[in-house]
Amino acid sequence: MRKFINDPSLVVDEMLEAFLIAHSDLVSATDNERVIKYKKAPIEGKVGIVTGGGSGHKPAFVGYLGRNMVDAVACGELFSSPPAQMFYDAAKAANGGKGIAILYGNYAGDNMNVSMAMEELRDEGLEVKTVVANDDVPSAPKGEESRRRGVAGEILMWKVGGAKAAMGGSLDEVIAAAQKAIDNTRSMGVGLSPCTIPEVGHPNFTIAEGKMEIGIGHHGEPGINVVDLEPAAKVAQRMCDVIIPDLPFTSGDEVAVLISGLGSTPVIELYILFNDVQRILKEKGIKIHISYVGNYFTSLEMAGATLTLMKLDEELKTCIDFECDSVGITQFQRT
Repeated sequence: MRKFINDPSLVVDEMLEAFLIAHSDLVSATDNERVIKYKKAPIEGKVGIVTGGGSGHKPAFVGYLGRNMVDAVACGELFSSPPAQMFYDAAKAANGGKGIAILYGNYAGDNMNVSMAMEELRDEGLEVKTVVANDDVPSAPKGEESRRRGVAGEILMWKVGGAKAAMGGSLDEVIAAAQKAIDNTRSMGVGLSPCTIPEVGHPNFTIAEGKMEIGIGHHGEPGINVVDLEPAAKVAQRMCDVIIPDLPFTSGDEVAVLISGLGSTPVIELYILFNDVQRILKEKGIKIHISYVGNYFTSLEMAGATLTLMKLDEELKTCIDFECDSVGITQFQRT
């Protein structure tokens, strides 16, 4: 195991300590050391945007704290859900008096802990609602979308939800926009190598040399199949062949495209993959409105990438174009 760490059991705590110092212009601590908030949160009269999940996916989740984005984040251990208390404290830290939207990924631990936190928050008279991201197509068949995992599509959900809240939307309007975003979003990943949780000291799954896993999850969850390593063009085709028909995306659609590395894949390779994706979309008459290429939702040092497409209407386009400032995405108003 080759990592820049000190104590394997303190990786998350040391990371958060450093994150708060490095980005003190954007974020600040709360009374809960595992809950980090946007520096100006809570914002009076604005719906609070909350998320959370296991650590190891930087810049997700804390990297999306910021102006017109997420207001508070609950930070779990590596690949482990934050306890209910953290989601509760994050909601309190984001509460500006107009309700709280918890936008998170579809994992059993997160579902349970968010539900427990919401029960307590509602007992205190706070209005809180959720949207659960389920954009990972290979994780369950069509018709069983409720079983699908949330992956990099969560970022576009946060972008849309954060923008709608910043525009002055009500809690119901924020929830509706975030739900529309995830309903129109599809993702899948391809893994080239495993990753190692420091406290474990060895990979928690394997991908043999010269092989790649199609449809792998962000924690190494099994994909569709394992095949011989292929050129980027064939990988892009495999991803598009799964994602495009699932919504479906059709000729004339406008989309947001997000290609994220999983941790150790060079950005140069992500652009090569994007080039093949955009060619396929162009051939199908699908227009790219905005593109994100880089490390947006990683998995420690796993090699590989995820492709995410979101079909846009005028409302989603307005939200996705809305300016924001966070470590993960900083965007000026598009004209």
